[in-house]
Amino acid sequence: MDFRIGHGYDVHVLEEGRKLVLGGVEIPHTAGFVAHSDGDVAIHALCDALLGAAALGDIGLHFPDTSDDFAGIDSKILLRKVAGMLREKGYEIGNTDCTIRMQRPKLRPHIDAMRVALAEAMGIGVDRVSVKATTTERLGFEGREEGVSVSAVALIYRP
Repeated sequence: MDFRIGHGYDVHVLEEGRKLVLGGVEIPHTAGFVAHSDGDVAIHALCDALLGAAALGDIGLHFPDTSDDFAGIDSKILLRKVAGMLREKGYEIGNTDCTIRMQRPKLRPHIDAMRVALAEAMGIGVDRVSVKATTTERLGFEGREEGVSVSAVALIYRP
């Protein structure tokens, strides 16, 4: 089998009064992302990890933020498209793992719903999707609640 690993990272600014969508789930909060799409930083990092594993570039190459086609788009659509691109190249998704850095709100109550949403968008079992969350102990831009960052890794393979 041909195994490949990819890494993704993304950051978005938080702004009061916006909708917060993270890991494919809308989460009640006072602030949400400033972005061209829905700003789902977890999905964007995951897309980059998957695309990187297949050496297919990055999310900006395939879904540029200068295109009106992607303005306000649900990022789960982008993740579905990325999974489809991988399958067209003969790859399957082995597993994915995301770490979300955000001071608040507490994300534990939403992790299982995120795993389900991500798994459905990628067309894989939820047992292949890991989502973790951590604060930065009030350090850095995440700790000051100015933004959120996510790291993601993905294993893909050709059977």
